[in-house]
Amino acid sequence: MHKLYLCEAMHIELKQLEFNSKEQQETIVLRHEVLRKPLGLEFSATELEAEKEQIHLAAYYNKVLAAILLLVPLNEKELKMRQVAVSPELQGKGIGKILVAYSEFYAKNKGFKNISLHARISALEFYKTIGYNPLGDLFKEVGIPHIKMTKKI
Repeated sequence: MHKLYLCEAMHIELKQLEFNSKEQQETIVLRHEVLRKPLGLEFSATELEAEKEQIHLAAYYNKVLAAILLLVPLNEKELKMRQVAVSPELQGKGIGKILVAYSEFYAKNKGFKNISLHARISALEFYKTIGYNPLGDLFKEVGIPHIKMTKKI
């Protein structure tokens, strides 16, 4: 497990989580509350098991889970970022930006050159402000509009 204390003044700890650890299991609750519950969706056991080979990166604020994202290797040069969720009471504090920056640092150190993602329209401006570029047309995923975005790292 990698740990990185990015900003002690803000008490933010960033780390990679082991699949099926207690910490990783806690992220499922956060992702459900932020990403699935508002759409009336649940995670299936198959979906969660498929995350075994994915990279789970988390941010903790004052030792409490604040944000999570997953990275999926698409090939030796590109990762797909998915399941980005920030605790509702901690949104707007820059924790999401810090976690995405950490994921880019992580990816670059592993030799990846590009990160892509499917952004909900509600998150489009967030990703634009941190250097992600829209690519292609809108499409529906989990019943709501998304757009593919990419960034060279």
